[in-house]
Amino acid sequence: MFGLGIIDLLVIVFYFILVIGIGIWASRRIKNQEDYLLGGRKFGKLIQTFASFGQATSADGPVGVATTTFHNGAAGIWSSLLMVFSTPLYWITSPWQRRMRVLTMGDFYEERYGSKNMAATYALVASIGMMGLVSLGYSAMSKTIVAITPKAESEFTDVERSEYNLSIELSELENKDAVTLTEAENERLKELRTINPTSLFSHIDESTLIWLVCIVSILYAVMGGLEAAFYTDLLQGSFIILLSIMLIPFSWSKITEIYATNNNESALQILHQKLPESFFEIFGSPTILDFTWYFIVAAALVAGITVVTQPNQLVTNAAAKDESSARFGFVTGVFIKRFCTILWGVLGLSSILLYSGKIQNSDLIWGYATKDLLGPVGFGLVGLMVASLMAALMSTATALMLTVSGLILHNIYRPLVEAKSEQHYVWAGRIFGALFLIGSAIVATQFTNIFEILKFIWEFFVIFAAAFWLGLKWRKANRQGAWASILITFGLFYLFPVLIPNTFSDIKTNDWMLLRTEPEPVLRTYTARDIDVQERNDEIEKITLRAKSGVTDLAIPKKIEVGDKFTKKFIQPSKTIFWSKQPVINSEGNLEARGYFFPELMLLKSLGFELNKYPYALNETIRLMIRLFFPFIVLIIVSLMTKNRDKLISDLFFIKMRTRVRGLGPEVDKEDIQASLKNPEKTKEILLFPNSHWEIYKWNKQDTVGFLISVFIVFVVIGSLFAVVKNILTIPKLM
Repeated sequence: MFGLGIIDLLVIVFYFILVIGIGIWASRRIKNQEDYLLGGRKFGKLIQTFASFGQATSADGPVGVATTTFHNGAAGIWSSLLMVFSTPLYWITSPWQRRMRVLTMGDFYEERYGSKNMAATYALVASIGMMGLVSLGYSAMSKTIVAITPKAESEFTDVERSEYNLSIELSELENKDAVTLTEAENERLKELRTINPTSLFSHIDESTLIWLVCIVSILYAVMGGLEAAFYTDLLQGSFIILLSIMLIPFSWSKITEIYATNNNESALQILHQKLPESFFEIFGSPTILDFTWYFIVAAALVAGITVVTQPNQLVTNAAAKDESSARFGFVTGVFIKRFCTILWGVLGLSSILLYSGKIQNSDLIWGYATKDLLGPVGFGLVGLMVASLMAALMSTATALMLTVSGLILHNIYRPLVEAKSEQHYVWAGRIFGALFLIGSAIVATQFTNIFEILKFIWEFFVIFAAAFWLGLKWRKANRQGAWASILITFGLFYLFPVLIPNTFSDIKTNDWMLLRTEPEPVLRTYTARDIDVQERNDEIEKITLRAKSGVTDLAIPKKIEVGDKFTKKFIQPSKTIFWSKQPVINSEGNLEARGYFFPELMLLKSLGFELNKYPYALNETIRLMIRLFFPFIVLIIVSLMTKNRDKLISDLFFIKMRTRVRGLGPEVDKEDIQASLKNPEKTKEILLFPNSHWEIYKWNKQDTVGFLISVFIVFVVIGSLFAVVKNILTIPKLM
């Protein structure tokens, strides 16, 4: 049924029953908003670790990394590993978020700037951003399960068969050395890349699957609140780790079975022998030049600054019983994800050897591998993988659902509908949470590419980055500066770029607006491996046949042997500069832009910058840096030019932030706050520069030791990546 076995279906049904049961159990323990939204702020290090891991890891993690690695080699791992460099920062910021003692991130803006309207604005905009994040998981999960339940070619409709044939043609052209492509083949390659045909069709409709998971998530998390979400994260975190490991031994066993020439060869050794050397370049691979060192640094910086401003991170940390549990749990959970990321990349590399030429859409590779490697084994392993993917999605979706539920309830609904009972507000929160998940499901059906959504989420929270960081650390930041930063950044970078193309549609087909990069061919020298020799022999044979038929437009390349040095030419795809998505050919046969435009790059082009001559990665780096620093500049200028009318409000906020949460219970914490308010000068002892306008805290032993350990683990993660990809470790052959 649906391409799955009976045992697989039973495993999935059992999982659904289990998580719904947890939700019903937890719902009986909810008495007020704090119980529903933050689980009573009672969670210790273990629960916090899995809660952090669960909300940070959705189905897009394993699927996305396997996708980019399968298509681009080891460098594709950076699609998820970018934020490893910012992880030590969370050791410092997690206690700050616990120390805020608020229900939502919107409350921070109200308490710091004295503006309920700013809190409501944050709640609305952040809800949209979180909706995009959940839709990313929906998309990855559905694409993978679709790949697990494929139709046979004999079951294709005429339309499906036609598109399948186009995908095969595209795959054949992309696998050729660019030197051997004729002018006509180059044009055809560009055309097929624009069409982007799929090669896999399923018994299961993606939209139906998304709605099924949406309904189950609503049933357990909307009823049970954060406590249900966190306890199921213990279960789901184990599932996620399991799915990170499950496919690797089976893929390595198949590799050694097919390719090993002696009993001592490991799968990694075989991968290095069989795959092109370019697939093991961690930095600057010619197949993914977008991930240059400078783009990685820029993206990591943006992520580090903006992730802390996302509402879900505050909820995770605010639910901890004390600062120590918040920081330990959050950092540990995120580092578990970093190590799992390497495992996802290893599967992607293995899939290159096993499935190249068999599947065109790399978003489907995880599902294809599941069907191929686990299907023959039986015992419900395919069903377990499907349940694991659903667990990965739902752990994130439910955490974000409760985050948004709290934002809408506490910062928009409650100020408008006052003096109601706690049960009224809890049920209102449940309704808002359900609507959020439904909206995310709708968004998920509108995107076609996982990485498109991921890049949008990285950048979206720059809108509030300056108001958060300067509001937390610079006492001169005021309400006028914060509003200017938020509204100008939102309007300039997100609102107008969306509204204008929909109002004046002609700009989508304007030649100047469709400016694209003009990448130079990339020449790289490698040591020939088995696959290189085979590809070269195929090229020689094809060109020789063309020559015999009288076509002499290409020179016959030199024959190579394993171990020879040879040069390979790569043709990079031309990419649009001013738009968030790549253009498509419309119904009238014209090239048409998609997505929203980038006004900052349009301005630079108007000023004479030859952006079409720059690498695409450089244009993206410039754009990211402009978006990151612009709101900070606006806030600083406006705050210095205007008077702070809310000094008393901000002073109370800073006194609270200097008072640590000791984890001795809410009553003791209230007493600590009252003591600080009675003697505010004493709280300044925590400040490094007490006579300045900067709220820079002194580090204690836990701050210093934990941060240094976190930095060390970053090096361990990167070292592990190099060790695995470069085959530095000696890994024995799997039996």
